[in-house]
Amino acid sequence: MDASFIPLLIACFLLASSLTIVHSLSKPPLLGVHPLDEQYFASEVIKCKDNSKSFTRDRLNDNFCDCVDGTDEPGTSACPAGKFYCRNIGSTPQFLFSSRVNDHFCDCCDGSDEYDGNVNCPNTCIMGGNIEYKTDHHFSRVGGLVGDLGHVGAKQTKSGVSLDDLIQKLKGLKILIIIQVVITIIVVVFRILRRRARSKRRRYHKVIQHLLFCFWFYTSLMADFLMGSSKYV
Repeated sequence: MDASFIPLLIACFLLASSLTIVHSLSKPPLLGVHPLDEQYFASEVIKCKDNSKSFTRDRLNDNFCDCVDGTDEPGTSACPAGKFYCRNIGSTPQFLFSSRVNDHFCDCCDGSDEYDGNVNCPNTCIMGGNIEYKTDHHFSRVGGLVGDLGHVGAKQTKSGVSLDDLIQKLKGLKILIIIQVVITIIVVVFRILRRRARSKRRRYHKVIQHLLFCFWFYTSLMADFLMGSSKYV
């Protein structure tokens, strides 16, 4: 294989890798699933953790309980024995009973347990709190400073500055950086290949010049030889 194709192959590999990374970054996490369990749910056919049966991936979080232990419904309240995982980035992660999912109380400080839209749960994880709001935003199981923190949470929602927004912006920034790096690598590889092509052309020109010089020198010697031999005839 020509050595000039190696940088091109490297660029193609980096481009494919970057597309894979971008796809993985843009893919949302599974609702109610611990990050260490995401690989467990990646296959098309998934086993219940109690080994009672198996189910296909399209039945994951379909609001129908297939597994007795709730393996297939980590993000809904369909299985009484199910557990919902709150990521609570910026605060303490926790597991909830599935009965607390979409029960109109914000148990997770990131509000992920109330995703049906009936209750507006501001993200209070950045403040280190696990605050729950009812529809009127005045209910809390934590107790103490409910009104003040509720007011801060409302301000945070109105201003649009939340941890989720920051995370999404960081993800978008990562994607842009990856794309810029890939474009830069492709441009550098293209310039290297172009420079090598020019150097090859220059080498070819030098070889042709040497051949022409050798041909001229040989013909001149032959001419001198023929002229010298004709004198003695």
